Amino acid sequence: MKKLLLLLIVLCVVGCKKYVVSIEQPTNMKLNDLKLEVYLDKEKVQEINLKATEVLPTYQTIGLPVSDDGLHLLQVKAKDEIFTFEVKYPEEKYIMMTAHINNNGKLHVGILKQNYKFRFRS
Repeated sequence: MKKLLLLLIVLCVVGCKKYVVSIEQPTNMKLNDLKLEVYLDKEKVQEINLKATEVLPTYQTIGLPVSDDGLHLLQVKAKDEIFTFEVKYPEEKYIMMTAHINNNGKLHVGILKQNYKFRFRS
């Protein structure tokens, strides 16, 4: 029984496919307490409040599920704007998301997508 349970746990850990999304906590104080809503295929999966810091940015990491085809629509709602991105699994399974304010004062959310893990210095 113990071996069966251990095998089930190993299969779940190895077999689970998911996107790894790292959200940058900004250094710009104008973005402090900004609420980001993350949608995957038009379903809300996470709500994040940005916490600005005056030193190096920090990152909050979340895992998002993947369907069989691996093609998804990732949307981020910030204030009254929605930013839309297409992501493909496994080519783009690691995503880094960042919010910043442009020179004209408009908010912008951008992402970087890649197949391997991001390296963050702490």
